[in-house]
Amino acid sequence: MLNDAVGFEKIFIATGYTDLRRGIDGLASTIKFQFDLDPFQKHILFLFCGKRTDRIKGLVWEGDGFLLLYKRLNIGGFSWPRTKEEAMEITPEQFQMLMQGLSIVAKYPIKELKDPPKTM
Repeated sequence: MLNDAVGFEKIFIATGYTDLRRGIDGLASTIKFQFDLDPFQKHILFLFCGKRTDRIKGLVWEGDGFLLLYKRLNIGGFSWPRTKEEAMEITPEQFQMLMQGLSIVAKYPIKELKDPPKTM
C-alpha cells in the first residue's frame, strides 16, 4: 500500500526530524500548527521520519477518521531530507525514489549563473 501510494492527490514530507513516538493527535497538530496545513484534507498523505532512517510514519484523513501508517525497513534506510523543518510537497516520482532509498533533494543542485565569467 505505502510503496505505490496510489490514490493520493498530494504527498507532503516533514523534512528534518520528527519524534515518532507521537501518535495521530500529535502528528495532526504538527501538520496544523508547525506547517500551517490542514490535516483534515482527504487524499493527502503526510510522511514523517525520526532520527533512525529505517522507519517512517504516514498520516491520512479518510473522511471518517485518520489512518496511521508505520513502515520499518528490514534492510537499508530512507534518504530523508534533513535541511530545515518544513513540509515539502513531493511528486509521485519523488515518492517512488524515496521508497527506493534514493535521495530526492540534490546536495549540490546545479544553478544557472546570472553573471557568467567573461574569460575562459
